[in-house]
Amino acid sequence: MVMSVSDEGVMSACERLVCRGNENVLSRHKSTFEVTKEEHLTKAGDCIIAICSDKGAADLSPEFKRVLANDGAELTTVLSVGGLTHTIHSFGSSEMTFTNATDLVWRRSGFVCPRTVGIFSDTTASMIPRDIVGLLREGGVMTVTMTAVFNPEVRSLSVPPLREFFHSSS
Repeated sequence: MVMSVSDEGVMSACERLVCRGNENVLSRHKSTFEVTKEEHLTKAGDCIIAICSDKGAADLSPEFKRVLANDGAELTTVLSVGGLTHTIHSFGSSEMTFTNATDLVWRRSGFVCPRTVGIFSDTTASMIPRDIVGLLREGGVMTVTMTAVFNPEVRSLSVPPLREFFHSSS
């Protein structure tokens, strides 16, 4: 894990974890998706897309947490399994604590708890491409790459990024 700060003060950090699917992966939940360190999955866990993760929220590096625990921080998550990828865009929050030992949860809403790593996510379990879900149901090994970026000049989700507007290359 490496954290960097640009000349403009923009902070970024990256985390990578490895997990695997399970025959009980349904990926049907309409408001979240989850990756867990747990080794077993029942069909009741319809938000869980992978198990046996090598990291839970508490295992994320302090540098990554520092970047993502800011209102307006942006999170890009890439799911990679069997040569297929899916990219998810979410946000961080100053309310994130990352204290859950086993789970990582991305949410469509702004709700935050110790398991939350992404809010206002553009993807839920039910929206993950079915070919990826199929590979996970076969027990496929998945890499999850998370990149957090925080621009301290943009403090709120309601403030548009105007830098490009005023400093265009044309």
